[in-house]
Amino acid sequence: MFEVTRDAEAQVNVDVSVFPSTLGDLEDIYNKVRAGERLNREDGIRLYATDNLLALGYIANMVREKVNGSNTYFVKNYVLNYTNICELDCKFCSFYRKEGQGGVYLMDLDEIFRKIEEERDNITEMHIVGGLHNGLPYDYYLRMLRGIKRINPRIHIKAFTAVEIDFFARLYGKTVEEVLVEFKEAGLDAMPGGGAEIFSERVREKMFADKIGAGEWIGVIKTAHRLGIPSNATMLYGHMEKVEERVDHLIRLREAQDETRGFFAFIPLAYHPHVQDSTQWATGIDNLKSVAVSRLMLDNFPHIKAYWISMGPKVAQISLGFGADDLDGTVRDERVFHMAGASTENALTKRQLIKLIKDAGRVPIERDALYNVIESFA
Repeated sequence: MFEVTRDAEAQVNVDVSVFPSTLGDLEDIYNKVRAGERLNREDGIRLYATDNLLALGYIANMVREKVNGSNTYFVKNYVLNYTNICELDCKFCSFYRKEGQGGVYLMDLDEIFRKIEEERDNITEMHIVGGLHNGLPYDYYLRMLRGIKRINPRIHIKAFTAVEIDFFARLYGKTVEEVLVEFKEAGLDAMPGGGAEIFSERVREKMFADKIGAGEWIGVIKTAHRLGIPSNATMLYGHMEKVEERVDHLIRLREAQDETRGFFAFIPLAYHPHVQDSTQWATGIDNLKSVAVSRLMLDNFPHIKAYWISMGPKVAQISLGFGADDLDGTVRDERVFHMAGASTENALTKRQLIKLIKDAGRVPIERDALYNVIESFA
């Protein structure tokens, strides 16, 4: 579906001989990237390990500008986390609740439709994810999709992670393909990239043992892509994972993209710990490195997203010089990261996003869920 070329002749022509010390230990990687060569696992590990943050950012920005120029995308989106009731017990998750616990909620369809009706003219994209609730009828999801399209057929619906789709198939006695086909007919346009966490069996066994593993997650996504349903991809970092596991995660995504060309954006997601004094959390440097390394390793992904809800608007703005070309969007009513303690605003306005992008020296581009341009603010 999506194609990113690695044409050596199209690379930015920069004479680094005028600043030979700037690239330091990354000069050979710079030369590989400039020549259009694919980086390997060892290169990715070195990029994460380097202290030469500005050189890393420079190389990643070179690729960013080759692929997207100064264009920086955003969307008017509304986040619908329809329930936090979940049968899983993922140790990193602050969002889920069990029946009877404090803070548990489930939105009925009338409530969902009222919210969307109120915001219908301010929504280009619906982002829908929820807990794995085993007490809802299958028709709940079909009626949700159809109802949103009835309210405004122009709304793009990006809904249900690979984890949710796998859960629906098992719960309702269907195949993954059957679920996806029926959801697409009901209005599903694309899928979010959540639920991938980190493709490490070691980490999965310790942090989310009941959730599907890497093979199953990729299998669902490949099925979606084959059916013409594009998706994002994510990686949760800053917890107990090793740098090598981050790089392996990126390479597996790159290999899947080589096969399907169905990913349109990658989103590195910083882990938010449960407790204030936790030593497991991603710093601003880690956030910038994660954006830059993903831009360099994922040479076949059209877009790298700086999710401002996770890393904060200011770091996300800086990341536009470290490989990111997308700030996500207005993100109204997000709950997953905020229930984990995110201190960011619950939403940004279109005007605020445009200012963040312009002040970074970039060109704001309002897009739809499939990266079609709605309006440029050059």
